This record gives sequence, C-alpha cells and structure tokens, in this order.
Amino acid sequence: MAGDAPSIGITPLPQAKVAIISSSWHLDICNDLIAGAQRALGQAQVGTVEVQYVPGSFEIPLAAQYAFDKGFDAVVAVGLVLKGETPHFDYVCQGVTQGVIDVSLKYGKPIGYGVLMCNDLDQAIARSGVAGSKEDKGYDSAIAALELLHLRNKN
Repeated sequence: MAGDAPSIGITPLPQAKVAIISSSWHLDICNDLIAGAQRALGQAQVGTVEVQYVPGSFEIPLAAQYAFDKGFDAVVAVGLVLKGETPHFDYVCQGVTQGVIDVSLKYGKPIGYGVLMCNDLDQAIARSGVAGSKEDKGYDSAIAALELLHLRNKN
C-alpha cells in the first residue's frame, strides 16, 4: 500500500450518468472492482450507472470515448494487467494509461482510473476490495471520478 487514501465526503449526484468499463480478463478481480465502484456510485445516488465489458484493458480508452459520445458524464475504468515474462505488460500498461488520459482531456470529462497493474495475483487481490483486502481501487476510482464531476460543476 502506497499510503492512506484521503477521506473524501460523498455528495449526491442524482442527475449523473456514469459508465463502469471493465476488462473481461480476470473477471473474478474485475467483478470485485466493479462492486466497489457500484457501491461508491450508489452512495452518491448516481442516477444512471451502466457496466460495460471490453475484451482487455487496452480497449478501455476507446470504450470510454464511446461512452462519452453517448452522453455519459464520467467513466470508471477497471481492469487487471498482470506482469508476465515478456514486455507486453509494459506496452499494455503504457497504452491504457495514456489512452485514458487522452480521452479524459479530449472530452473534458473524468475517468476514474482503477486499472490494476500488478506483478502477481496476490497484489491484485490486495487491491480489489474483496473481504480482507487492504484497498478497494474500484471504490477509490469511482470516488475520484465523482470528485472531478463536482469540480467541473463548480466551475
């Protein structure tokens, strides 16, 4: 764990439309991340929440662009990329990260980033929000997206 997560209050956003976009790889972990995101969005009383699956994490940025084109206010991106024996891990991690940044900036809309990039499955489980885990990155990424929606609405 890199540090303690900040304590952020949740303000209702009943008019918001949020898409949760998940990789289809490692669905056991991804479903836990989705559950955490749904819990946060539920606490914020988000009006519309839609879960969408893509083949892998690399496809998340384009799916986020599609969601924004369809009128979603924010996206919560979740997935898991496990380090293997080849440089593929590095390219996927770099591509999905830069892609998410590019889409968020292009549309001026928040993307909560909950794509785990881990050396092994134990690290992923520890961050997945499952009972006994140290962190809940699905929840945290949804909170980040919600906070940016609030910031956008203030300006």
